[in-house]
Amino acid sequence: MPQDTSYDVDLLVIGAGSGGVRCARIAAGHGAKVAVVEGRHWGGTCVNLGCVPKKLMVQASEYGDYVEDSHGFGWDTQAGAFHWDRLIAAKDKEISRLNGIYVSMLEKSGVRLLTGFARFEDAHTVVTTPTELAPNAEPERITARHIVIATGSTPTKLDIVGADLAITSDEVFGLPEMPRRVCVIGSGYIGVEFAGIFAGLGASVELVYRQPLPLRGFDEDLRVALHEAIGQRGVTQHEKASPTRIRREGSDLVVTLDNGTEVTVDCVLMATGRHPKSGRLGLENTRVRRTEEGRIEVDRHFETAEPGVFAIGDVTNHLNLTPVAIAEGHILADRLFADRARAWSFETTPKAVFFTPPLASVGLTEAEAAEQGTVDIYVSKFRPMRHTLSGRERRTVMKLVVDQATQKVIGVHMIGEDAPELMQGLAIAVTAGLHKADFDRTIGIHPTSGEEFVTMRTRTRVSGD
Repeated sequence: MPQDTSYDVDLLVIGAGSGGVRCARIAAGHGAKVAVVEGRHWGGTCVNLGCVPKKLMVQASEYGDYVEDSHGFGWDTQAGAFHWDRLIAAKDKEISRLNGIYVSMLEKSGVRLLTGFARFEDAHTVVTTPTELAPNAEPERITARHIVIATGSTPTKLDIVGADLAITSDEVFGLPEMPRRVCVIGSGYIGVEFAGIFAGLGASVELVYRQPLPLRGFDEDLRVALHEAIGQRGVTQHEKASPTRIRREGSDLVVTLDNGTEVTVDCVLMATGRHPKSGRLGLENTRVRRTEEGRIEVDRHFETAEPGVFAIGDVTNHLNLTPVAIAEGHILADRLFADRARAWSFETTPKAVFFTPPLASVGLTEAEAAEQGTVDIYVSKFRPMRHTLSGRERRTVMKLVVDQATQKVIGVHMIGEDAPELMQGLAIAVTAGLHKADFDRTIGIHPTSGEEFVTMRTRTRVSGD
């Protein structure tokens, strides 16, 4: 690819998270001269303070269950002591390894690495300033033909008295000791997952949320099933409640709720959403537009109101999922430097919540589908084979949403063991536009939970007009 020598680089990516790294690597592979600037963590939130360490902690929290469950299968096993410091050390070692892989991938691709906070001087010029990653680094000024903002998002705390006494998901992975009493505020992905983690590791957990059911935005049948599963996990739920203040009493933290309840704990985790990380970029020196909450506005090609400046991933607050940011970065690099378009199906992006048991979904919920027309609903609820012997009261719920007119499967939802693994394959079926008859003519693998998706013959109900 011919390079424009009037700029230092063809592409500058601000942020070395999953989306930024993919964009940089693909662009470099097309022959572009590329630089990446990162101020905090190589690999971004997902690798350092999100998906990866959280999944490791979910897995850690399940080993106590395995010991208990084994008794029903004839094993005389005994639970040992859990050591928080050992888990954190093992997690840190793995994250360090992944950091190194990200740096190595970029270097091998020929990408120039800059450490620092980036600030726009104008639409084609960025100045870096030192950060905790490299406090003694000299500021650098770099010009670029194209600039991609991939700075991600950061946790949002509630504006209440004593909010400074609470931690967020950024701090939870580095706690020196495991709290024995935890109040989790919020019932989105992060709140639900950490409530399950701490409960599985032996803490007493209180989960506070405003809605009558957790996980707003998910299918109603899954939300109802999750509410039951949270209780079975030993978590105390405070539904339709909000915190009004947090105060310290000695070594305790006391959370006051708007219904008059007071919860006394060692740790308060605010899992109350995230906001785009766009405030320190000097965007006032460009024509880039932001919404009130900080979301960078882009068109369908990820371009901002400033020609040549783009944004991908969570900073756009579109679909805040790591694979989506990766796809956006790949699409953008191809379009800018290879003159081709690779298509992803964002409409059928699957999602998962790693509770115990986990949830996963792809496509439309029943409520969303019913707004568009009449749909056939198929639901199956059962006790997994494992727990007929373990004695654990855990249920699996599976659901198909089928457009009645075309008989296309337009939504699949599940709560139960291995739900995310199953849903990845089912997402292909929904993306491909397969029909209920295609599911029906597929022979199942027996005995598995997954075979239930191809044996649901009897319609549960009809929804919509």
